[in-house]
Amino acid sequence: MESLKEYLNLLPGPKLTSTDVAQRMKAIEEEPYTSYPNEELREGCLAIFNEEAELGTELSAIIGRIADYVQEEEERERLEREERYKRARVAEQDAAEARLLSGADCKWTQFRGAPHFYCRTNGRTFRLSPTADKKWELFRVDRPSPDDNGEYIGRYIGRGNATKVVAEMAFQPDYRR
Repeated sequence: MESLKEYLNLLPGPKLTSTDVAQRMKAIEEEPYTSYPNEELREGCLAIFNEEAELGTELSAIIGRIADYVQEEEERERLEREERYKRARVAEQDAAEARLLSGADCKWTQFRGAPHFYCRTNGRTFRLSPTADKKWELFRVDRPSPDDNGEYIGRYIGRGNATKVVAEMAFQPDYRR
């Protein structure tokens, strides 16, 4: 902050105090198009500042280099978060598929690359298949397989409607067996 005050006082205009600079920095941070300081990047920014100040680099150039560093680090962190999210989604999908295949009750699960959704409620397996007119056909099946045509239950506008039917049917007496 002190280096910034000294630099700004080299410019024409009234002399600034540390309070002037601190309050202006606070106002800049609160403007909607800027982001708050990232405390995790503080050490790296200070290292750049000290390195460049030692070389005699002008403060405006140091600020530019620090801004570039912050932008690169935030982009790297964003990509890492995105990759972690993708890995977590794949792990969730694998777990859902494993639950369905193991015979455990589970919510609607779609196998990778398959158009059908399967769920198991009260030990009964149901398949929801999309139609050409963007509706859904519900079937009671023995196992999750697109080859198992199963027993046709009905055609529904949305998955939510089919889910309501499954919730009722799953606890009705089973006449199939």
